[in-house]
Amino acid sequence: MRSTNSQTSSLRGRLYRRAVLDAFKKLDPRRQVRNPVMFVTEVGSLLTTILWIQALTGKGEAPTGFVGAIALWLWFTVLFANFSEALAEGRGKAQAEALRKTRQDTPARRLGGNPASLEAARKAVETISSTRLQKGDLYLVETGDTLPADGEVLFGIASVDESAVTGESAPVVREAGGDRSAVTGGTRLLSDWLIVHITADPGHGFLDRMISMVEGAKRQRTPNEIALSILLSSFTIIFLAVCTTLLPFSQFSVQAAGQGRLISITVLVALLICLIPTTIGGLLSAIGIAGMDRLIQRNVIAMSGRAVEAAGDVDVLLLDKTGTITLGNRQAVEFLPVGGLDPRELVEAAQLASMADETPEGRSIVVLAKEKYGLRGRTMGASAQAPHGMHFVPFTAQTRISGVDFNGTHIRKGAPDTMVALVRSAGGSLPTDLTSTVDAIARKPCPVMVSLS
Repeated sequence: MRSTNSQTSSLRGRLYRRAVLDAFKKLDPRRQVRNPVMFVTEVGSLLTTILWIQALTGKGEAPTGFVGAIALWLWFTVLFANFSEALAEGRGKAQAEALRKTRQDTPARRLGGNPASLEAARKAVETISSTRLQKGDLYLVETGDTLPADGEVLFGIASVDESAVTGESAPVVREAGGDRSAVTGGTRLLSDWLIVHITADPGHGFLDRMISMVEGAKRQRTPNEIALSILLSSFTIIFLAVCTTLLPFSQFSVQAAGQGRLISITVLVALLICLIPTTIGGLLSAIGIAGMDRLIQRNVIAMSGRAVEAAGDVDVLLLDKTGTITLGNRQAVEFLPVGGLDPRELVEAAQLASMADETPEGRSIVVLAKEKYGLRGRTMGASAQAPHGMHFVPFTAQTRISGVDFNGTHIRKGAPDTMVALVRSAGGSLPTDLTSTVDAIARKPCPVMVSLS
């Protein structure tokens, strides 16, 4: 938790520092002129600064402290508006940088030849950065590796976690040949191994397109925002004309009355900034960018301000598949015994059968047995039910089964249909409540455990 908090604080610190620098860069009049309200405010800031310098020489139209305070507040107004916009833009840039860092930091095991086996592939491996991969190259990935680039599977069959790019919680099987051979860069291998032939040119992979979409999500103004900008500009012009005419009126009044003081230019500038809609004009663009940032945090890229406005009216979101809104990796949450089996016996067997399952689902079973029942792997190895000399069966995408064999006992864990077929092929009988239990939790998939003696 401390590490996560420190990383969050560090990210915020970088965003704030960058936003401060960008706030000063945005003082360029060529950029400020796009926002008439803030452009007028910046011109007023520059004018009062000149008057303050003049006051320092003893020739000022108003007290030095007063003019300096007005100039300071006007510059603060301009910089705060720039800072708000820069901070909103920086959050979107951080998303693109995170994707780019993933693209650059992914190691790739490039193959020099065209091996047809895992042993041959391991001998021809060259570890490089994924950014150096070219179209037509071959690379090897094994259990736990992140796929460095898009491509087609040439050899092997494996279970792949594509939740990072599709949101689908259930892993998918990718194998050479057929219509299930395409793999995507940025996904993770859960089991077995694959030799992949790269089919995308550098800069045209899935992650590259995602980066381009995030960086290319320009904030296109909506009709409402355009109308509001026109209204703010109109008010600015009107109040600018009003404040400009106040000086000659003041001169005429002093001459006609023979007494009084001329209104100072500093006061007129301060009055103008107070009259024009400075706050709305300064934060209007930041509000639009912040809306796009909030959508990006929820993995939604808004390509226009109109989409941001439409998102505010959404009450119910219907997606094309349930996996998009579920946890990326399936996790075990409960042990459900069937056929009158003792729950403790089920937990012990489930933990043993999951020892060789390196998928997130298999590891979660071991963790659940430890947290909920206090069972640890090292104590299981010394128990009477789990003596030494075990033979573990690792999980593979081909079998969809993992387990352990010892003293003539075979314990297996796997997908429901696979386990049912295994029990029937061994001449065993299924508990009467197995089917109903599996159907009841079909919306929350979990492996089925059986023990064969």
